[in-house]
Amino acid sequence: MPGKDGKEAAAGGLKLTGLTGGALDSNYFDLRWRVLREPWNQPRGSERDNLDATAFHLVIQTPEGKPVAIGRLHLNSPAEAQVRFMAVDPAWRNRGLGGRILRGLEDEARARRVARIVLNAREDASEFYLGHGYQVEGPGETLFDKVRHVRMRKNL
Repeated sequence: MPGKDGKEAAAGGLKLTGLTGGALDSNYFDLRWRVLREPWNQPRGSERDNLDATAFHLVIQTPEGKPVAIGRLHLNSPAEAQVRFMAVDPAWRNRGLGGRILRGLEDEARARRVARIVLNAREDASEFYLGHGYQVEGPGETLFDKVRHVRMRKNL
């Protein structure tokens, strides 16, 4: 499991790296924007928020350093963590990378001794999270007046 110090775990030539906000680069944010914002005509910069600097981030990179899967964990309270900004490059989907990121974020949450993780999943991604033990709590937000989400939770 990667730690906050940027330790890496290699598998299949890909590197799973844990990062803190100061270690994030433009390639990380480019993947986040391309997958989570560009399809809805959102401007660059909309993929960032004020919690990035203090959150824990995971990235899976190719041997050349290209990010292909990312995710973020931040604390809502000492007992609750939240997963946000999960993204997998479309060319790298269906290879288990999203699951690797999610398990790594869950491991980090356990290391921080939180009791539960919450997230807002896009409706079309809710089956992925159900398959990883999350439960639907109810409707979530709607982004950009068209992207509906469900609120999900997993007790650790």
